[in-house]
Amino acid sequence: MELSKFGKTGLMLHPLGLGGAEIGYARVSQQDVNKLIGDALDNGCNVIDTAAAYAESEERIGRAITGRRDSVHLFTKVGPEWSSAGMRKDIERSLKRLRTDHVDLLQIWSAPLELLARGEIIETMESFKREGLTRFIGYSGDSHAARYAVETDRFDALQTSISIADQEAIDFTLPQCHKLEMGVIAKRPLANVAWLGGKADYFPGYESEYRRRLKELDYLFLRSGGEEAISTALKFTLSLSGVHTAIVGTRTPGRWQENALILESGLLKEYELEAIRERWSHVANPGWVGQR
Repeated sequence: MELSKFGKTGLMLHPLGLGGAEIGYARVSQQDVNKLIGDALDNGCNVIDTAAAYAESEERIGRAITGRRDSVHLFTKVGPEWSSAGMRKDIERSLKRLRTDHVDLLQIWSAPLELLARGEIIETMESFKREGLTRFIGYSGDSHAARYAVETDRFDALQTSISIADQEAIDFTLPQCHKLEMGVIAKRPLANVAWLGGKADYFPGYESEYRRRLKELDYLFLRSGGEEAISTALKFTLSLSGVHTAIVGTRTPGRWQENALILESGLLKEYELEAIRERWSHVANPGWVGQR
């Protein structure tokens, strides 16, 4: 697939990124991580997203990309300790774990609105950028906190929840991101594959919420399950204007290539996209906000 220009950063990203949460939380072996990441990079993946808080994800990724740092854009996150000292501890530890002297995007991981509004967190992130610890800075989160982060116009990117089960951001934050030329990363674009149930026991809150929503939404394409459901769900997120890359986590070598192959057949047709959006508009209630 063609690479996408990531806002005004100048980075060119593959539409399908590799998420590192499962690598850490599922305690995937180093051998499998080496295989998973190596094969993904060999097949065009150039975005890996992780976080200081994702158990041993950064260590595993750092070892797997040894000798290949220049071929991948590394994204990580600081938090949930959001003091200046805590954030510095996170980024310095992340760089050591990832075996690099800088990351391409450093994100604040779901800091609440009241902390963002005080300003110190953003100032600390900007200082890391000036020091060269990161090329760009972003906010990873949802709803009103994400909207605030975007409107400050001090971030280069937003990572936010966008899926068939999580559509608040499409109207609430994406238009402003586009106006400010911010890079947009869709997290959980497959909604934790919640329609299958029991597939992400280390994300029980997200999965159970998405399962409840999907039961009410009752999309026709989910009834058949299997590849059609995954294909439509992934294509939905990447068919939305303003989404530059979607981060899909996996613990299974070869899965990134399978997902990338799905996208080779093209994105959703306009009427297919509109049908999903229309169903959401008729069924979703005001409490269905973005899941942080």
